[in-house]
Amino acid sequence: MNDRRFSVVICVYTEDRWGDILEAVASVRSQSLPALETLLVVDHNPALLDRLAREYREAGSVRVLANAGPRGLSSGRNTGIAASRGEFVAFLDDDAVAEPDWLHWFAAGYDTPEVMAVGGRTEAAWASGRRPGWFPDEFDWVVGCTYRGLPRGRVRVRNVLGGNASFRRTAFDASGGFATGIGRDGDKRPLGCEETELCIRLARALPGAVLLIDDRAVIHHKVPAARERFAYFRTRTYAEGLSKALVARSVGAGKGLESERRYTTRVLPAGVVRGLRDAALGRSGGAGRAGAILTGVATAAGGYLIGTARARRGGVSFSSGPIPSLPEPSRAADGGVPAPDGEVPAPEVPAPEVPAPGSGAPAPGGKVAAAGGESG
Repeated sequence: MNDRRFSVVICVYTEDRWGDILEAVASVRSQSLPALETLLVVDHNPALLDRLAREYREAGSVRVLANAGPRGLSSGRNTGIAASRGEFVAFLDDDAVAEPDWLHWFAAGYDTPEVMAVGGRTEAAWASGRRPGWFPDEFDWVVGCTYRGLPRGRVRVRNVLGGNASFRRTAFDASGGFATGIGRDGDKRPLGCEETELCIRLARALPGAVLLIDDRAVIHHKVPAARERFAYFRTRTYAEGLSKALVARSVGAGKGLESERRYTTRVLPAGVVRGLRDAALGRSGGAGRAGAILTGVATAAGGYLIGTARARRGGVSFSSGPIPSLPEPSRAADGGVPAPDGEVPAPEVPAPEVPAPGSGAPAPGGKVAAAGGESG
């Protein structure tokens, strides 16, 4: 296991998270299983690019790159993949901190060649110091965290969650990269689901592929005060519905919504009952949690309907393509210092339009635990 080499990709976009970025990088550099490299991909922000290049000029294991494609998280991840030199590529959010054995548990999951991805558990670090009383555990995906309803332990899933995940590098050779036009773009509307679409596409390309979640691979994701508010909750759940409509258009509603059906018909009703019971017993927040669940379902459904209508009219599209290798001269030497301006250039990722195929191929054999595809 100790010979498994990980490239860790952290996508960044704003100097407002400067302290968070430094903490994220420090947590990678403190891993019990050392990373081969940490790739900081800067999303069209020259000032941040230059500042990070200066900060890590003497850190040979940290490389600073500019996003080589269109603005957004998906393209940034694709740039990191293209530049990576490890056998495995792990992704960490820029406002998260990984526990010391994070990569160790990822590596432990790749004991058989069929395993193409391993994800972990993401715990919320609330800015206020505690979860808002009205905020239901079932909707922790709203803030990019593991939520009630996901399986515990080390289990097989449909998709991993993008802010705390790893893939074999060869998985991208088989399936292509993250689809652009579907995920986050800085501070704009908080779309998501790009990892869901990728994982379903990967399972199609490699029918025997196994994707796992191991909840011992833990990160702590910071939740700012603005995301503790009900207004953000509504906005994020609506955006999730829009994103799910795009995923269903790409891979078919059968695969695109199979986990969500179980979540909506089993997990959420149980959450409403639990909230109402707590309210009846006089426990704080019970009625609020029940109401938030119902609101979240309604706004996500509304987003899905609107997103579906827009997609049918051709008003919304996204695209994916292969991940090219970087030309050899543009690679930094192993353990070397980044290029003088801190940027390792990367070619633009081809992005042919993805057609709207029918329902996907059958899932790989064996029972697959349900897992949503949200990231915050």
